[in-house]
Amino acid sequence: MILLIGGASHTGKTLLADKLVKRYGYACISQDLIKMGLIRSGITHITATDIDALRPYLWNITKEIIKTAIENKQNLIVEGCYIPANYREYFDERYTRDIRFVCLIMSEKYIRANFDKIKSHANDIENRLDDSDLELERLIRCNDYFLCRCKECDAPYLLIDDKYSIDWNPD
Repeated sequence: MILLIGGASHTGKTLLADKLVKRYGYACISQDLIKMGLIRSGITHITATDIDALRPYLWNITKEIIKTAIENKQNLIVEGCYIPANYREYFDERYTRDIRFVCLIMSEKYIRANFDKIKSHANDIENRLDDSDLELERLIRCNDYFLCRCKECDAPYLLIDDKYSIDWNPD
């Protein structure tokens, strides 16, 4: 089984992945780790801030990892903001039957009411070296983008609206 966790930055993708690792014992890959490995090794000249170039670049790598894991009958959790809501379009049925997807989305109401709290939890799971670009309006736009894409693609999502609570049963 492949568990995909998408969504905007700071929504808790890594936190949910960590919970699922503990629950199922699956291996986990973070697209951010792949991204930084490629950038630091010099394999790509795309920068960490060039989201438009990173999205297709990282997804192309990630989808082939997913295919390989399925072919090898390996369980895997993949989390990151570069997983597209239309992920199904990249796989035929022999792969999609083994993939479960969820996108974490914070509502505008939640973000506005809890922005300082969101910022204070930024390093709960991973140690962000520089989080200075986190801005309220940008975070709202990013979450709205993911919500619109999920609705367009009929992709499942967890909406964080009143209080922060994430739990997902992929079965």
